[in-house]
Amino acid sequence: MSATTPSMPAADTSTVGAATGRLRMVNLLLELRAFIALIVLIIVFSLLSDAYLTYDNLVTMTRHVAINALLAIGMLMVILTGGIDLSVGSIVGLAGIVAGVLLEGLTVGNTTLFPPVWAVVVIVLAVGAGVGAVNGTIVTRFGVAPFIATLGMLYVARGVALLISNGETYPNLAGSPELGNTGFDWLGSGEILTIPTSIWVMVLFAAVAIFLTKRAPFGRWVYAIGGNERAAELAGVQVNKVKRRVYMISGVCAAMAGLIIASELTSAAPQAGETFELNAIAAVVIGGASLSGGRGTVRGALIGAFVIGFLADGLVICGVSTFWQIVIKGAVIVLAVILDQSQQRIQRRGAAVAAAAQVADSAPAKA
Repeated sequence: MSATTPSMPAADTSTVGAATGRLRMVNLLLELRAFIALIVLIIVFSLLSDAYLTYDNLVTMTRHVAINALLAIGMLMVILTGGIDLSVGSIVGLAGIVAGVLLEGLTVGNTTLFPPVWAVVVIVLAVGAGVGAVNGTIVTRFGVAPFIATLGMLYVARGVALLISNGETYPNLAGSPELGNTGFDWLGSGEILTIPTSIWVMVLFAAVAIFLTKRAPFGRWVYAIGGNERAAELAGVQVNKVKRRVYMISGVCAAMAGLIIASELTSAAPQAGETFELNAIAAVVIGGASLSGGRGTVRGALIGAFVIGFLADGLVICGVSTFWQIVIKGAVIVLAVILDQSQQRIQRRGAAVAAAAQVADSAPAKA
């Protein structure tokens, strides 16, 4: 009597294949959830208000989105490594205050200096990078959890902004032609080819971030650290250096957002940017990034920022109460996390079904 090996019936094999196909379809829908949500928002608010889908309103909404998008890009880089940056909102306020000090004149001894606008932008971005470097150093050198380290820096940066300004607002940042520091308002209110400058800045930062994550070795290191930090370290990745750099990138993005806000308002307030870190985190999560690190894209973060921005502006246009806006935004964030967890469960089930199908295909036929 010859030995026989049991094999999976053909009907079972086809069932596994059908299940795999369904799981792939559901997973695809979940991956596109942010884009689908954005399309649904546009359709719904267009039906509720004739003013929503006009060119002028779309440009205005995109200008608002640019702020959250810049913050989301920086936040994404940090989250991809498994970290978090709660200080970005405070960096926004600090950046505006530093710009206000420089544009209204920096007194050194008996001399008052009025740097040109380009120098102001460079110095403010350097300040943002410096705060990010402090965050990264606290996390890497002293082993402090990112949540605690950046929470502390949230208060420190806000406190420094209040100390510099004495709690007051710099009301006029237009500059003076005689002093050679005019043109700051162009950053927030100017246009290039009829498109607001802030939108071009968003596109530029997004392009650089896409290059870093898709084409540069730095992006591979970031994903590797978020996926398995110990394995990345054993593979030769300088984990601490990469982490410090992602926090610096986050600081630069936040500083640029602060510059745009101060430029658009032609004034700087130390309270600017409060709770902006929540919008940034929400945009990244809605865009499909995992808070545990290793998964997420710049495209997803941008779409998430558009969802947050278009939702908020649509609620305003429709006359929804500010209190209800907060409730709805919070519900959207919770829903995004729930969908993310569902996607991960479906991916695990899909992997299990695929493994079962592979075993069935490789099993020898019954003798």
